[in-house]
Amino acid sequence: MSESASKKSFFDRFFPLILLGGIVIGSIIGLIFGEKATVLKPLGDIFLNLMFTIVVPMVFVSITSAVGSMVDMKRLGKILGSTVLVFIVTGLIAAAFVIITVNIFPPAAGTGIQPEAVGEMQEAKSGAELLVTSLTVENFGELLNKEHMLPLIVFAILFGLAMSVCGGDQSPVGKFFVNLNDIIMKIVGYIMMLAPIGLGAYFANLIGELGPELIQDYARVLIIYYPLVFIYMFVMFPIYSYFAGGKLGVKRMAKNIINPAVTAFATQSSMAALPVNKETCKKIGVPEDISNIVLPMGATMHMDGSVISSIVKISFLFGIFQMPFTGFSTYAMAILVSILAAFVLSGAPGGGLVGEMLIVSLFNFPPAAFPIVATIGFLVDPAATMLNSSGDSIASMMVARLVEGKNWIKRKTGV
Repeated sequence: MSESASKKSFFDRFFPLILLGGIVIGSIIGLIFGEKATVLKPLGDIFLNLMFTIVVPMVFVSITSAVGSMVDMKRLGKILGSTVLVFIVTGLIAAAFVIITVNIFPPAAGTGIQPEAVGEMQEAKSGAELLVTSLTVENFGELLNKEHMLPLIVFAILFGLAMSVCGGDQSPVGKFFVNLNDIIMKIVGYIMMLAPIGLGAYFANLIGELGPELIQDYARVLIIYYPLVFIYMFVMFPIYSYFAGGKLGVKRMAKNIINPAVTAFATQSSMAALPVNKETCKKIGVPEDISNIVLPMGATMHMDGSVISSIVKISFLFGIFQMPFTGFSTYAMAILVSILAAFVLSGAPGGGLVGEMLIVSLFNFPPAAFPIVATIGFLVDPAATMLNSSGDSIASMMVARLVEGKNWIKRKTGV
């Protein structure tokens, strides 16, 4: 038993380095072999498909069991209210962070990109239509699609509330869901054993397919965005963690945050990183009834990285079309659009296209603007998703602080 525990702790300790090693090796393969590296794409696709296969039942079962097991509805309300508050506050801080930056370093300065006609844009949805399609679906089967995570979360909360009223985790259905949640997390553990190979292959294909030539025209955006994301992480994450759990919170965050960050960066999907975030929160000490609610909601709604990238895109387009990106009304509109664009993003790679269409439509840019922001989105998506997803674990810590009180982490970990 002790030997097994020793092996497990050794694996856990070095797993982030193994993940990084897989990505580095995959990147080198992509750089050396170029498009020939796409032969490894099936290995990456297998890993991603396994993650996406498990994520829908995991979200539904974890939220249902968490809500259904709560006897105290006041606690549930406090968790949900605190979650929304944390998402809004961190989103506003991220927006202010990037607005200051793009005014000092305009991302479109010196670019030679000129808008060209690229066809008709799709008609934008009204606010009412967007609200309906974001929160609900027309039939039950659509809930099983990973692109409809918000409707699934809404349904899971309703199902959990009904289960709580009808006996909670002591009812036959409640016991089934609690056990099913344990089974699903075991499956997640098995899938994650493939992560170093899967992420390495995925990154080899990504680098080989992208090529260095695409980056040249957007170099200034990348030079601004990538350091900005890391500065935000190294400045704000410790501040958020200190608010959540003092020095101990910062220490446990720094020790465990690399796994979801690396996974999200490589897969460019908050949903693919969701199982890793759950393990991270467990290691940090976040109560499971909190992380089971905050993390799935965060994978769709908590998008600090996407807020930052959206405002960079908006500022870039303002520069391209020679419009001044100044004034309170412009900043307020940019923040509103960026948060709204982040809100409608799906958890899958490429879901940002919806938000980019929203940016073009709500700011009345010509249709030629869409391929420009779509290209920027493609280039910044790894870092944006990394910030989005790793920020979900931080948000869970902050919600735990608001719900459990100041010394929650000490009580939970016994330190």
